[in-house]
Amino acid sequence: MESQELKKELGAALDARRELGPDYEAALVDSFVEKVDTQVRRRLAEERLAAARGGRGGLPSPDGGFGERFGFAIITLVLAVPLSAIGSTQAGFKGLLVAWAGVLGVNFIHAAKRLRPGDRAA
Repeated sequence: MESQELKKELGAALDARRELGPDYEAALVDSFVEKVDTQVRRRLAEERLAAARGGRGGLPSPDGGFGERFGFAIITLVLAVPLSAIGSTQAGFKGLLVAWAGVLGVNFIHAAKRLRPGDRAA
């Protein structure tokens, strides 16, 4: 169900991009990535809650273990494919660079949040 919502959001972002033009492309990409990030965080919170209620069961640990990092990496790489296609189609190599800068930026922010001392205690 969540993947259907993401597909609808991506379709809406592409439609908005066609209507608004390339001037708003970065804002549309940022908005879409933020929605995906929100969905990932919500799902991880639900899994953590379920793990706390009924044991681990292979779910990510509350301190953001391997499962969370791996899942986040997979999701960002999956999203990088359409973002790369959109960026390179609309703005050539510069668009591709912007798309990957966004992907890398999201991953660096995610990694930086894990490195802060106060964020590990939950």
